[in-house]
Amino acid sequence: MLLGIDVGNTQTVIGVFEGEKLQHHWRIATERERTPDEIALTLTGFLNLYGQKLDQVDGMIISSVVPEMTSALAHMARDILKLEPLVVDSDTDTGVPVLYDDPRQVGADRLVNAAAAIDKYGTPCVVVDFGTATTLDAISRSGEYLGGTISPGIEISSHALFRAAARLSRVELIAPDKPIGRNTVESIQSGIINGAAGQVDHLVELFKQELDEDAKVIATGGLADIVVDRCRSIDEWDPLLTLDGLKLIYERNRKDKG
Repeated sequence: MLLGIDVGNTQTVIGVFEGEKLQHHWRIATERERTPDEIALTLTGFLNLYGQKLDQVDGMIISSVVPEMTSALAHMARDILKLEPLVVDSDTDTGVPVLYDDPRQVGADRLVNAAAAIDKYGTPCVVVDFGTATTLDAISRSGEYLGGTISPGIEISSHALFRAAARLSRVELIAPDKPIGRNTVESIQSGIINGAAGQVDHLVELFKQELDEDAKVIATGGLADIVVDRCRSIDEWDPLLTLDGLKLIYERNRKDKG
């Protein structure tokens, strides 16, 4: 049984694979202070819901942008599961050549998403990840990771607005029926949700101009569901893209090791 874990700044996604199939997946808050024992206890609880045990895990792959969690997960794998995890970084064989000026600056999740998008949807493509940050990544027709953009995510933007504007209160992040808000709540919701969609649509347009060809656009990430329907440029919404990429990279590296 393979355990795939993607640690983001706000949320952590966990997937359990048996053979080729993703059997279960969960999304939890990322807590930087979690100890290896706490992580093992959390995983045990999830697995027990389906009559499985943590000691059935015989493979583990991690992508993480939170160093504290990377360390805790690796210790948990070695000390409790007695196995060596595969931690994705710029030196990992993902099958995707990285043309960034410094490949070490590319987040592991972006590399994993690129690998999955190429495998599932072909090239050229653009991956839009709605997470703590909203990132766009461009993959060439030759399957090369070219680079992308990073901007504040939907929640970060809304939190900054509420902190800075004393008379504005927090609102539920859902899109109103019409773009022109008739009250303060609708106005904030429309500005945040429709504004994020418009930003993505414009960036995709610029990406396609630079690529000089059309490209399939795939959306993923924990906040995609509240904005993806408002984006004209999105072709596919794939909430499990990162987990699929982790499985793909794990199998690629396991074969390389013979």
